Amino acid sequence: MEYLATFAAKMAAWWAVTPGTEKLWLAIGFAAQLMFSMRFIVQWIASERAKQSIVPETFWYFSCAGGAMLFAYAIYRMDPVFMLGQGAGLLIYGRNIHLIWKARLKVPQESAARGPAE
Repeated sequence: MEYLATFAAKMAAWWAVTPGTEKLWLAIGFAAQLMFSMRFIVQWIASERAKQSIVPETFWYFSCAGGAMLFAYAIYRMDPVFMLGQGAGLLIYGRNIHLIWKARLKVPQESAARGPAE
């Protein structure tokens, strides 16, 4: 119990001396990690429902949003390893979203080329 009291006192002291900008960036970092983690939850639920491994479209949106937020956080922290990892991931997520949108646009064009259904 004494450990918890000491920990709480240290956290209170840290909170009192930490600048607001730092707290804001910590909040962004935690929100980004939550966003990034949501993609695995979405993928897991979709796979369980389908009884096979699948990657739903939402996975890529959570990946992109979380990756962009983590990339911003890495820039703020000036962490080149983290920047490189998140930057490369953003290219992959963006490419997958592009392919999804491209396929979606292709379907109506193919239907129009076939003409009216008989």
